[in-house]
Amino acid sequence: MAIDQETEMTDAEIDDFLSRHETGVLSLARTDDPYAIPISYGYDDDAREFYMRMVSTPDSEKRQFLESTPAARLVVYDEADSTYRSVIATGELQSIEPAELTPDQIAQYGDTKRPLFEIWAEGKDALNIELYRFEPATLNGRRTEVDREE
Repeated sequence: MAIDQETEMTDAEIDDFLSRHETGVLSLARTDDPYAIPISYGYDDDAREFYMRMVSTPDSEKRQFLESTPAARLVVYDEADSTYRSVIATGELQSIEPAELTPDQIAQYGDTKRPLFEIWAEGKDALNIELYRFEPATLNGRRTEVDREE
């Protein structure tokens, strides 16, 4: 398998790609510690922002990272036939208080998919649910065509 062609995606291609997908891998970093989790998101292609709902327990590693204002990187990718696409967004997550939500932001959180059922070791009353906005400082996409015949 050889790379036949690799090209940068345009802003319009990136927005279309992110609007058609709903999941990715969010990586958080503080000092020398990395933390990565699969997440679902809503994407506003006009503002080029992501909206995420984070669920954690008070003592969880996820909560510890989120409270430390870590650097964040979101990777969304797919593979179709001989084409790989990936978009990488970097920046900082911003916690949003529910009382401060605008109607447009509420619609974005509505687009954030979640499983039809959830299983937690802790009871729901012990869960911490917070809303985040991710306005990337950088947003880059790449499309790679591979020749599977070689």
